[in-house]
Amino acid sequence: MAQGLIRRADVDSVRERSRLDEVVSEHVTLRTAGIGSMKGLCPFHDEKTPSFNIRPQLGHWHCFGCGEGGDVISFVQKINHLSFVEAVEMLAARYGVQLQYEDAGEGRGERPDFGTRRRLLDAHAIAEEYYREQLATPAAEVGRRFLTERGFDQEAAAHFGVGFAPEGWESLTAVLRGRGFTEAELTASGLVSQGQRGVYDRFRGRLVWPIRDITGNTIGFGARRLLENDKGPKYLNTPETAIYHKSSVLYGLDIARKEISSQHRVVVVEGYTDVMAAHLAGVTTAVASCGTAFGPEHVKIVRRVMGDSNPSAGLRLNTDGRGLAGEVIFTFDGDAAGQKAALRAFEEDQRFVAQTYVAVEASGMDPCDLRIQQGDQAVRELIETRRPLFEFAIRTAISQVDLDTVEGQVTALRMAAPVVARIRDRAMRPEYARRLSGWLGMDESTVLRAVHDAARSEGRSAQRAEPQRPAPDAPATGGGAAADEHAIPAARLADVVSPRDPVGQVETQSLAVMLQAPRLLDTEKVGTLPDDAFHVPALQGVWDVMLAAGTLLDAVEGQLHAARYLEQVLEIAGETVRPLIVEIANLDLPARDEEGLRRLAHSLLDRLAELSLTREYSVLKQRLQRTDPSDAERHQEIMARLAQVQGRRRALRAMEG
Repeated sequence: MAQGLIRRADVDSVRERSRLDEVVSEHVTLRTAGIGSMKGLCPFHDEKTPSFNIRPQLGHWHCFGCGEGGDVISFVQKINHLSFVEAVEMLAARYGVQLQYEDAGEGRGERPDFGTRRRLLDAHAIAEEYYREQLATPAAEVGRRFLTERGFDQEAAAHFGVGFAPEGWESLTAVLRGRGFTEAELTASGLVSQGQRGVYDRFRGRLVWPIRDITGNTIGFGARRLLENDKGPKYLNTPETAIYHKSSVLYGLDIARKEISSQHRVVVVEGYTDVMAAHLAGVTTAVASCGTAFGPEHVKIVRRVMGDSNPSAGLRLNTDGRGLAGEVIFTFDGDAAGQKAALRAFEEDQRFVAQTYVAVEASGMDPCDLRIQQGDQAVRELIETRRPLFEFAIRTAISQVDLDTVEGQVTALRMAAPVVARIRDRAMRPEYARRLSGWLGMDESTVLRAVHDAARSEGRSAQRAEPQRPAPDAPATGGGAAADEHAIPAARLADVVSPRDPVGQVETQSLAVMLQAPRLLDTEKVGTLPDDAFHVPALQGVWDVMLAAGTLLDAVEGQLHAARYLEQVLEIAGETVRPLIVEIANLDLPARDEEGLRRLAHSLLDRLAELSLTREYSVLKQRLQRTDPSDAERHQEIMARLAQVQGRRRALRAMEG
């Protein structure tokens, strides 16, 4: 078993073999937009005029509208809401790259090597197909009746991949052995259990739901007891395996992720049938945890899919009343267990930027029962009657005591004040403190003081606590919501170079041609450009990074592919300059064909060199004016350098002529 980091060489192989135009064209209609460039409508924001550019030869894309950009891996990450490792694995499977994993150090979970992972996924795909076929057999009548009684027809079962595991001890085991799987592979898959006489089917006589990762690969199953002679638990899930970790998987996310991303809303329900009922009722953002409470790893997944990162967005509302940062709505049964689950969810509230809510049906019905009893509309109305999670937590806390006594009021205040103090939006705390005073029948100032004291105590505890480490899968651009609040804004080309600035345009296009087509440049001309060749500070910053990569001349001489050179530049670029480099690398240049681009490249470098010499000449003239006339040696030195610069300018103009 190998650790979670993919070898750098394998990541590079994935980038090199992946066809950016093929991957992007599955989501964007592309058309030719110049030499080596294609254009289409951006998939990441609404637009009417295409501003999304890709350069297949460089392997990079950039949207001049919203500023997003990157390589083929980052595109797959963003379009499919995947982590870096998941995106690399997805592309590797598509383009036949064998991945190997390295030790990731402390705190990283183990991942199987790519071959093992592929075998485990294949075993689950075969199992899913087998279970689905079995649902149509006479033996599965009890399973079909279960689904029908809950309002799910054959089409619904097929949509969610529901199947049936026969009662036999080796039904699936025999199928998998017949497909070449070894006993060790069967054991590692979690599809079988180990007995004294060997392995046997884990799921027997049960209705089964495939549990998929965000890309749609089946990685486990959840199985519901149907038969009276089955003494096992009501629900039985796949055990922890190399590909299935219950703390980091959400049932239904594979079919809900696009709606979650577009609506910026996720509805968290408690079971497989609740997910089915919610989706069929029109609540297409419903997901559920699998055999475990909704926890920190689930929060990370939901935040990634929702784009839950802007701390201020949750305070603003769309026209339909939803927070722009999104909404996380938990649905729980109305019983004591449901209330306890809601309070556990409140513990995770601080991890979200999105606003968190709870929706509990008055009579305690879950979405599946509610749909059976009252229809689809009732399920939709349940979600729309959500209320803030912290309000539910406060109400639940104070409902446990007798508020008709002074002792009960004081106890309730001690229980509820810390809950109010933990409301993330400080502007809402005083209002909820006032509401709490009404619910308790206590003086408002007393409640406000208790909330203030609880907040101060919470603050001291936070200061004493060890600083939180960034999440292992957090992007390099920041550590989540708190980091975004103080992040330095990334530079955009339109912000640093005016379209009316001729010098800025020459410098921008010079950088663009060096990044896009270095092999068309003259080695001597590039080699003689000074380290401070650019007048626009931000462009000089790009040039500094390009020089620091140390391989520009290799790219010019054709010894290094332009795409690899661009990767090396981006690799050492800082967070603020990297987006600018990507934007310049995707800039359209005024040339119709390669010969025209070659002439443009030579003209740009000549003009860049002339501008650089002109600036140097101007600086020397100013220095000469400031020099003391009595300092003859210094005066003579500057005059000699002026003559040299002037000579180089004349020589350059003669070459142009």
